[in-house]
Amino acid sequence: MSSVLYVSKETLEQMKDDLLKMRTVARPAAAAAIAEAREKGDLKENAEYDAAKESQGLLEARIKKMEADYASARVLIAENVDTSKVSIMTKVKITNMKTKKQVTYQIVSEMEADLKQSKISITSPIGRGLLGKEAGDVVDVEVPAGMLKFKIEDIFV
Repeated sequence: MSSVLYVSKETLEQMKDDLLKMRTVARPAAAAAIAEAREKGDLKENAEYDAAKESQGLLEARIKKMEADYASARVLIAENVDTSKVSIMTKVKITNMKTKKQVTYQIVSEMEADLKQSKISITSPIGRGLLGKEAGDVVDVEVPAGMLKFKIEDIFV
């Protein structure tokens, strides 16, 4: 699964920092926890040892995933994104046709999605529904609660 992961420069730097912390801080801490638990006696009946080994396995899986994501990451600069259509890194102002409520979302990668900051994933139902559409288009989007109809008011960065 080596698909390209489009991210902002800030997210790429955060990924690099997180990976470094996992390798240099969390990994040695996990090894120390295993060593400490090993000293406590019989490994067959040592729940602390089992928990430390499981924790280390989960950490190694997270490191492996982060390394894969980092290797496949490509930085997108928002200013270079085409705003004629909704695409990743664009901001889109939409109106819910039923409630007449307007919201603005930025379309981002799954890793950067944060609804509190009005950043929605390109793979979310609304993100997928808006992708490739132009300003003025009316879009039907299927969400878990049913069908929603949005009008795209503006696309910008």
